[in-house]
Amino acid sequence: MRKVLLTLFVFFAAFIHADDINLWKKSTLNAILEKGEFVVGLEPGYIPFEMKSKKGEVIGFDVDMAKAMADAMGVKLTLVPTEWDGLIPSLLTGKIDIIMSGMTMFQERNLKVNFIEPYMTVGQTLLVAKKHKGKSWKDLDKNTFTIVTKFGVSAEVAARKIFKSAKIKTFGSEAESVQEVLNGNADAFIFDKPFNSIFMIQKGKDSLIHLSEELTYEPLGWAIRKGDPDFINWLENFLNQIKHDGIYDKMYEKWFVNDKWLPQVL
Repeated sequence: MRKVLLTLFVFFAAFIHADDINLWKKSTLNAILEKGEFVVGLEPGYIPFEMKSKKGEVIGFDVDMAKAMADAMGVKLTLVPTEWDGLIPSLLTGKIDIIMSGMTMFQERNLKVNFIEPYMTVGQTLLVAKKHKGKSWKDLDKNTFTIVTKFGVSAEVAARKIFKSAKIKTFGSEAESVQEVLNGNADAFIFDKPFNSIFMIQKGKDSLIHLSEELTYEPLGWAIRKGDPDFINWLENFLNQIKHDGIYDKMYEKWFVNDKWLPQVL
């Protein structure tokens, strides 16, 4: 009986081991190492996470993070600029290995992709026309006011949840949206706090007021295809390591505390 049990144990152990090996062979991480290339999808335009410099290079916090990942893997980094609504389809069809583009970890998105634990949290704030000085976001929730934002992102979701009476208009980009406020065609622009803070430094200080109270809680995560525990394990360990050895803090200070990079994009 003992021999039978031992034989069964060995059989099932071998079966589980073989299953683990097959899972690893299908892993994105294994594919990255075999081809020697890490392909990252992002949408340049989300300051300061990813944006195009005057020279046409894609730079930013997420870009530096991707470079650190590629270095840790010992492979080449390839950035694939992609329209926002094309990021998840590109991931699911294997055109990219990961999405690193300040993506909010919505439960609806999580049905299609897996997210690594948040690498940062942000909240939505408002850039308001100066004529509304002294008003709160609640004062702007009237049908005589127009709130603008970018189409298809978490800011639009937040705007439609928060503002029950104000008109909501969306545009194809952050810059196009906030320009509506600068041109006097809208009363406020809602978007992630990091973008709004930087925009105030760039173009808004003479024309806008930043209501910096965060109206939402939004965790940002890297998105990968489902069914890939090996890649999840590696990415979580990578994030844990850089958050404890000073690398993350240096990147954060470079892009969110200092403004030395601004001349590259202004």
